[in-house]
Amino acid sequence: MRDFEIEEIKDELNMEVLNELLTESILEGFRHITRLVEDYKKGTNRFDQYDEALFVCLVDERVVGICGLNRDPHYGEGIGRVRRLYVLNEFRRHNVGRKLTEAVIQKAKTCNRRLVLKTDNPNAEKFYKSLGFIEAVGDEKVTHYLELT
Repeated sequence: MRDFEIEEIKDELNMEVLNELLTESILEGFRHITRLVEDYKKGTNRFDQYDEALFVCLVDERVVGICGLNRDPHYGEGIGRVRRLYVLNEFRRHNVGRKLTEAVIQKAKTCNRRLVLKTDNPNAEKFYKSLGFIEAVGDEKVTHYLELT
C-alpha cells in the first residue's frame, strides 16, 4: 500500500474532501458519516473543544479514513468517546483504522481517564478488542471501553 499519513484537523474541515467517504458509507448502509457531515455543517459537533479532535488519513492528499474524539455526552468530564470511524473499503486491512484509532487514543490520554464507544458491528467489535477495548456489559450507551490511566 502507498504511504499514508494521519493528520489532525486543526482548522475548518473542507466538506468536499469527505465526499468519497460519504458516498461509500451510504452505499454500505452506514449513517455515521452522514451524521458527521450534517453535525459539522450545523455546528453541533465540530470536534473543536479542548479535549476533542478529528483525524483523517491521507494517501496522496486523498482522504481515505476518518475518526474523531468527543467528550462523552452521557458520562461527563474525563470520559472521551470514539466517534465516526470510517475507512474506504480499498484501504481496509492496511492498518488505516488502527492508526486513526491510535491517534484518538493518544489524544484522549491527554485529558481523559477512559475512552468509550458504541458499535453494533461484529467486525468493529473485533477490531476494537484488538486495540485493548473491553466489552461493557449492561450499558445501553456504551459497548466497549478502554481505561487510559
